[in-house]
Amino acid sequence: MRPYRPKDNVQKKAYYTDRFWIAPRIPEEDVSQDKVYAVDLEKIKAKFDIKKAYIQRGQLVIIIDPSINKELLFFLRDELGYDMLIELSAIDYLAQDGEFEVFYQLLSLSKRKRLRVKCRIKEDEAIESVNPVFRSADWSEREMYDMFGIKVNNHPYFKRILMPDDWVGYPLRKTYPLHGDEAAQWYEIDKIFGKEYREIVGPEIRDAAWIDKTDTEQFARYGHEVPKGAPYDSEPVKIDSFNEDAPLVETFDLKKSKIVDRDR
Repeated sequence: MRPYRPKDNVQKKAYYTDRFWIAPRIPEEDVSQDKVYAVDLEKIKAKFDIKKAYIQRGQLVIIIDPSINKELLFFLRDELGYDMLIELSAIDYLAQDGEFEVFYQLLSLSKRKRLRVKCRIKEDEAIESVNPVFRSADWSEREMYDMFGIKVNNHPYFKRILMPDDWVGYPLRKTYPLHGDEAAQWYEIDKIFGKEYREIVGPEIRDAAWIDKTDTEQFARYGHEVPKGAPYDSEPVKIDSFNEDAPLVETFDLKKSKIVDRDR
């Protein structure tokens, strides 16, 4: 497993430049401003110990201890009508606080209200599966483990879902290299052919901005089109009209096109 390298000041370096901008924190409003949320929160507090509750962007946010996540979601579903789990995932705050933030996004179809449940866990701490409450949590919890390495207790089929079982590291952690490490660059070559073929095949290109001018079928040109499979040194064909062979479609003539100077 890839060793974790402390980056204690990674969140403190947030500043505005032409490439990077940190949005201001969304204000937290009092729950009493919404009658539905105020009633729901009173019912929740009567049965559970809530660390903090507020309204943010028009939805109720509840912060709890991770040990009550399953029981609380049962209560929200059966007693308060939050009958749909929309999203389940985590946020990496290891460098800042040494913790992950796990959140559950719920929706009540009858009330037309959204509610978010959040809790914090340590890097080596596990959380209880909510798959018995919402079946949609099955793949989401597996993805949370696959991408962040968060262990989920009592999951019915707990294994990676996106990455191979022998993959090294967790790609959504902030310490994971953006282009992958050596194991990522050579993974397919090593698995399919063996390490002795590294020099023959070459490393995998993992730069998302890289474009091959001579793609597989020699089909792409910048600003032009060529016949499929044409050699790269062939002369590009500039097309002025389209749909000439479609009887029910009006032929488009590039020479007759007009440019609108302003919005109507």
